[in-house]
Amino acid sequence: MRKIALLSAITTALLASAGVQAAEVGPGEGRLDIVAWPGYIERGDSDKNYDWVTGFEKETGCKVNVKTAATSDEMVSLMAKGGYDLVTASGDASLRLIYGKRVQPVDVSLIPNWKTVDERLQNAAWHTVDGKHYGTPYQWGPNVLMYSTKVFPKAPDSWAVVFDAENLPDGKPNKGRVQAYDGPIYIADAALYLKATQPALGITDPYQLNEEQYGAVIELLRKQHDLIHRYWHDTTVQMSDFKNEGVAASSAWPYQANALKAEGQPIATAFPKEGVTGWADTTMLHAEAAHPNCAYKWMNWSLEPKVQGDLAAWFGSVPAVPEGCKASTLLGAEGCATNGFEQFDKIAFWKTPQAEGGKFVPYSRWTQDYIGIMGGR
Repeated sequence: MRKIALLSAITTALLASAGVQAAEVGPGEGRLDIVAWPGYIERGDSDKNYDWVTGFEKETGCKVNVKTAATSDEMVSLMAKGGYDLVTASGDASLRLIYGKRVQPVDVSLIPNWKTVDERLQNAAWHTVDGKHYGTPYQWGPNVLMYSTKVFPKAPDSWAVVFDAENLPDGKPNKGRVQAYDGPIYIADAALYLKATQPALGITDPYQLNEEQYGAVIELLRKQHDLIHRYWHDTTVQMSDFKNEGVAASSAWPYQANALKAEGQPIATAFPKEGVTGWADTTMLHAEAAHPNCAYKWMNWSLEPKVQGDLAAWFGSVPAVPEGCKASTLLGAEGCATNGFEQFDKIAFWKTPQAEGGKFVPYSRWTQDYIGIMGGR
């Protein structure tokens, strides 16, 4: 593992007033390689108003290269292969990366903007282990129910429209017109639905399921398979399906809904009564990062209020830095409220399921069984 010493961290000058040494990041190495979700690292190619890369490159001399990943499993795989400095990991990947020793702790004293991070995120369990921080919070948000307003004149209030066979408001069946996420973490969405609709199962945490609870969730997902048009992971493909394939409802990120609405498509989102899962993403430093100085400079830059606000406007997420809610004209005065700032406590954030000595079904089973479900088994 590369050590923090690579950062040229301690300056020799004493601070006159305090008489202590100041930690600083050394000169950038000229390059930075990031694995990120689509829409997370923008340089104005899609819309010139959304660009938080160009300014960073000019200020630091670190040329940013981005590899997009559509699922957390893909991110874990890419980080295992190496060749990247940073990853914007969701909670269902972050602990796997930490326990797999793919990422290293970060020294928050080298990140001046750390103090501005939302206190609800600073010590979150998905990036803090044994008191060590394995990254800087980036953005967070809910997995919403996206729907066609042509099919639903009134917003659907339940996930039943994607889990149970039924006719939609236009009188046609939902079979072949709904989608589910292509990732084993989606099992938690089904568990959250059963937590509300089958309370006798006793589900308290959708990421900690005993054998009985897990069996009921898997049965629901196998029945859902008959309804599914596509298991989505590519945001562009999902948007095309809503425009061209007659898809009426699906779990989605606010990003897709924002993009479709910007095109004038008849799309809206709902926060169903059963609640939602969600993601809180962390910028994590590879254990063998080739460009640690540029990586530290990016982690600090990424917490600038305007960067946070502009990103939230683009992705439909919530800033990890509350000041970002007021720093972006693109996000607007009500942007944080619209994107769910006050819903934090109502979101079941993604986290990697742990067996805890055999009490709960491990993530390896989730992965194996969900592959079978998507294949119709």
